[in-house]
Formats: sequence, C-alpha cells, structure tokens
Amino acid sequence: MTDWQPHTARAKDWFEDLRDRICAEFEAIEREAGSDAAFEYIAWQREEEGNAEPGGGTRGVMKGKVFEKVGVNVSTVHGRFAPEFARTIHGAEENPEFTATGISLVAHMANPHVPAVHMNTRFLTTAKAWFGGGADLNPPIPYEDDTEAFHAAFRAACAGHNPTYYERFRKWADDYFFIPHRGVHRGVGGIFYDHLECPDDAAWERNFAFTQDVGRAFLEVFPRIVRRRMDAEFTPEDKRRQLEWRGRYAEFNLVYDRGTLFGLKTGGNIDAILMSLPPEAVWS
Repeated sequence: MTDWQPHTARAKDWFEDLRDRICAEFEAIEREAGSDAAFEYIAWQREEEGNAEPGGGTRGVMKGKVFEKVGVNVSTVHGRFAPEFARTIHGAEENPEFTATGISLVAHMANPHVPAVHMNTRFLTTAKAWFGGGADLNPPIPYEDDTEAFHAAFRAACAGHNPTYYERFRKWADDYFFIPHRGVHRGVGGIFYDHLECPDDAAWERNFAFTQDVGRAFLEVFPRIVRRRMDAEFTPEDKRRQLEWRGRYAEFNLVYDRGTLFGLKTGGNIDAILMSLPPEAVWS
C-alpha cells in the first residue's frame, strides 16, 4: 500500500496556498469598496482519545462591506471513524483509520445582486485514497451571464483533464445541491465530484492536478462576478428575497450536507464547521 503521508502534506500545502490567494483577492475587493475589512484567523486543534496527533486547522472569517460574512477554512486531521459512521465512508469499513485535508469556503454577500458561493476541495485516505470537491453558485437574484461565466470556468477546468468530467460533475452537483423537502435546487449549480480514486502515484498526480485547476477556476471567476454586481442598487424587496434564500441554504447545510456531517462526526471545530451558515436569514 502506498504511504500517503507525503501526498497529504503536498495537498495540505496547496490548500493553504489557495486559501492565502483567495483571501488576498477578497480583501482587495473590500479595499475597492472603501472597506478595511480583513480576515481574522483562529487556529484549532482536534481532540481524540488515544490519538496523540489528531491534527487541526485554521478558521478564517471576514465580515465586510461587500462580503457580509465569508469563511475560508483549511484543516488536516487524522483519526479513526466510529464503527457506525465508518460504514458510510469510502474504504473505511476495511480500514477505519483516516486522514483528511482540505479547503472549504462559503461567502454570503451584502448585496443581494451578488451571489453567495460555496467551494471546497479535499484529499482523504482510508483503505483507499481519493480527491473530492467542487463549487456551486447560489444567487438570490440569478443573472444568466453570471451563471454562464461560472459554469464556463469549470467547464474549461474539466476539459483540460477529461472530456466527460464537466457533464458528469455538473449533473452530480445538480443532484447533490437539491433540497428534497422544498423540491428546489439551492442555486444554479456548478460541479461536484467525489471518490476520484488514487490507486497509485500516477493517478494521484492526475487527480491532484485536476483539483488544483478547480481551485484556480474558482479564484478566476468568482471575484469577477462579485465586481460585476457589488455596486448594484437594491430594494428592500431584493434584500427580503436574499434572506429567504439564505434560509433555504441553511436548511440544506444542516439537514443534507455531507461535509457538515463529516466535520461533526470526526470532532472538528464547531465554529469552523458551521461557518457556512449565513449571518442573517428569515423564514416566511
């Protein structure tokens, strides 16, 4: 079996570098809006009985003029799944020992014409090793050109690696980011992928390269959309629509999101796990 520790370290370094680049770009947008808002970073350590090196992460949060609340988290953890949870994780029934490293981002915007967004990429090992991730756009007031720009960026990222990826991962996002009890999608989609397996070093390099391009695509397209909409005039009715849509977002993350469940089941930092929740929402 491949020793995945060096690969986990490389993935961790990339996720941290991507975090730094994204946060710098978001702070630059705040400066353009006349705000001095900046990310505040809080390090946390995971605790697990009998585990001397459980790992941890850093939670980064900024509350500004454009980004009402944005969280960018990076974590790298190691441990052992509880038996009942192990049955739900790829390769964990065979080996409940796991490592996981990844970046997770959620941005809730002040202006309802600017879409909220989610992005995460990750590398996990159990008896198997794989990458997963994706990004999806969540506009309270959708604009076709924003939707097309977002999808075009990820279509191009996918095309550079496998001609089947975009359609497969776009459909996976449509199926995953759906709120069954409401009968609606939580946004206008994007891509979602999981279990991109790494049976050997060559496959790891290919999947890591793709995952890096997913992060680069996000960094290229989302700030462009923000700058396009952040100065738009909006009405109280627009704001009400945004707050209602945030309620739908909260429902999905608390009821259906696998990443939220993974964090809670593996002893992650509660504030980091729930940073995805909006700062304000309403239910009519």
